[in-house]
Amino acid sequence: MRIAQLTIFERLMTAPEQPASSVPEGLTADFADRAAPFSPKIVHFTDLARCGDEIWIEYEGKLYRLQSTRQGKLILTK
Repeated sequence: MRIAQLTIFERLMTAPEQPASSVPEGLTADFADRAAPFSPKIVHFTDLARCGDEIWIEYEGKLYRLQSTRQGKLILTK
């Protein structure tokens, strides 16, 4: 898997004329999506909490509490 990822990366880096959305020859779009570099989604806690100090997250039918402490740390509890 690692070799395939490096090969795809090398192909993309050596062929700048290809549009970013194109899939290298011989690969399915699904494989190319999994081999693409990870791009994290960043959301600020203050945007989620809307000036509060906690939010509730529902994940797979369970509720979790994410709260901000006075020391600037986050605590996640079930």
